[in-house]
Amino acid sequence: MKKKSMAVLFIVPFVIFFILFWLMPFVYGIIMSVTKYSLVKGNQGFAGLDNYIKILFSSSMYHKAFLLGLKNTLIFVGAATPFLVAGSLALALLLDRLPGKVRGVFRTIYFVSYSVSVTAVTAVFIWLMKGNGGYLNNLMLSLGMIKKAVPWLEQQPFVWVSLTAATVWWTIGYNMMLFVNALNEIDMQLYEASAIDGAGFWTQFKYIIFPGIKNVFFFVLMTTIIASFNVYGQTRLMTKGGPGETTKSLIMVITSTIMDRNDLGVGSAMTVLMGIVIVLCSIGQYHLTKEKEELR
Repeated sequence: MKKKSMAVLFIVPFVIFFILFWLMPFVYGIIMSVTKYSLVKGNQGFAGLDNYIKILFSSSMYHKAFLLGLKNTLIFVGAATPFLVAGSLALALLLDRLPGKVRGVFRTIYFVSYSVSVTAVTAVFIWLMKGNGGYLNNLMLSLGMIKKAVPWLEQQPFVWVSLTAATVWWTIGYNMMLFVNALNEIDMQLYEASAIDGAGFWTQFKYIIFPGIKNVFFFVLMTTIIASFNVYGQTRLMTKGGPGETTKSLIMVITSTIMDRNDLGVGSAMTVLMGIVIVLCSIGQYHLTKEKEELR
């Protein structure tokens, strides 16, 4: 009885937070998405699927803005995810081969960037990547690597490079820590036995390391994709959606729809559609990885 009471005691706070900060906003957002709701005029009645039709099938500005934001967001997801997943795994593998004390120092160094706010991160990278007078351009010019300044924050595809670099530096430490913890769970005797048999690194990776961390790998992959879909701070602060709205993310479009156009109904519908896209991507990724496992 005492064990059951303790279990309930631990579960109840989670349930309360889940209801207050996830379930209620989720349900309220769906309700708002089928209403004509303005921040100025308030709720003007039931709209049915009109908001969704405006976004998906009409020639309205909402349709164009949503598709633009979705396209830009997908570009960012495609650019950042490989570095955040493969890069963090590579760092974890390197750390795993360092002596204990040195490993602890480097773990702290790599993880500390994750605790920095997005405002500070973007301020640093604006200073680094500024077209005229930026540290990176000045360094490359002084070394003779380039003849003129690179427009890192003013012209594509350099802008995507800057945004991806800032995001990778900022968040790669978190994924790396997950991989480090997963690697620590692998039995050292497996490494020793494979070494006796003459197995090299890639053989160990294929038959020991990856099977041992595959659950964490797929977790990191999915959470990274979801987090990348929610990109906002970097694009808002570093580029303001430019140049020419080429980095205006879906979250920026939703924010603009709600705050600038005062259309909470359409903005909520965009949020619901964004959630559906993320769920579909997650399901697709899950089935893809499941099929690969079955083929093996």
